[in-house]
Amino acid sequence: MLDYLHATQRLSPEEKLIQESTRAFCERQLMPHIAEWWDAGEVPVRENMKKLGAQGLLGPTTLAQYGGSGSSYTGYGLMMYELERVDSGLRSAASVQGSLVMHPIDAYGSEDQKHKYLPGLASGELIGCFGLTEADGGSDPGAMRTRAHKDGDEYVLNGNKMWITNAPVADIAVIWAKDDEGVVRGFLVPTDAPGFSAPKINRKMSLRASLTGEIVLQDCRIPAHNLLPGSGGLKSPLGCLTSARFGIAFGALGALEAVYTSALAYTTERTTFGKPIAARQLVQDKLVTMLTQHALGLGLALQLGALKDAGQMTFAQVSLAKRNNVRVALSGARLARELLGGNGITTEYPVIRHMLNLETVDTYEGTHDIHTLIVGREITGLGALE
Repeated sequence: MLDYLHATQRLSPEEKLIQESTRAFCERQLMPHIAEWWDAGEVPVRENMKKLGAQGLLGPTTLAQYGGSGSSYTGYGLMMYELERVDSGLRSAASVQGSLVMHPIDAYGSEDQKHKYLPGLASGELIGCFGLTEADGGSDPGAMRTRAHKDGDEYVLNGNKMWITNAPVADIAVIWAKDDEGVVRGFLVPTDAPGFSAPKINRKMSLRASLTGEIVLQDCRIPAHNLLPGSGGLKSPLGCLTSARFGIAFGALGALEAVYTSALAYTTERTTFGKPIAARQLVQDKLVTMLTQHALGLGLALQLGALKDAGQMTFAQVSLAKRNNVRVALSGARLARELLGGNGITTEYPVIRHMLNLETVDTYEGTHDIHTLIVGREITGLGALE
């Protein structure tokens, strides 16, 4: 693991083992195939999810009684780092399963719901998806149009969700909808329920190793007991996003390590005018910039993990970390693309793949600007959107 300032010295032996074993798994099971998956725009989701589950990478902070390993949140972050060093799409699949599907069931579900779904989700035998974003909503989830009408002992759901990871292959969807009182509630919707469909989104030039779809709900009926009883208000789905953004703050640094090490190797081997291009001042400036931003971002992520494990982390602190670490990773990927010259646009090297992936990571789960406003409101007490 790239760690120029030895920040990982603060890790526990268990957390170091998590990082090392996850890297070994990724190198053995995922790295040899990722370029092919990305180029083809096809990925064996079910096979991969079972592998991730067997490695303990799905919902690892979940208690053992529900199929998890009870890992620290720092350990979870290190897992996301290693997965995104391979590809953002693979990290997204694990992040959605753990933070956006298992977390709401764990946090807002009944005991019956936890025992019914969490073990299968943790093993990867079940695949989940998270239906919050709507085509006209984006950064304004409170404007959602999806509705859940109570009809006897059932709920009838109508609406559309957009840009949903793993929706076309999911077994269970956590759908957020407004009930008859206009309160946002969470619902567990089996994807074989009548009125549920999830067409695949094609022609993506980012996250091509991730399966993305739309969710269409047309008079979709589910039992009333599929309501997540502890959910209520926007704070419920936003709490899930806080958990997922935590993983992104770590994961983006894995992508930054990948593009930095690729650029370093390339520039020390590529020669012009009788010297490696790494001997050029402007090349070294770019490499040092990438290394510096990685070192600062890793310190930030590890401190965030320490706060989360101590129960002291705030959502604004997560926004600061997601905002910073994703943007510096994207900027680093662009620098690496420059350093590789013409080779920087071919997927023979991982740089352009990570760069295009990070364009999406910079946008989803809160854009850079939205996270700026969240932190700005926290430090000034003034809501810039109001």
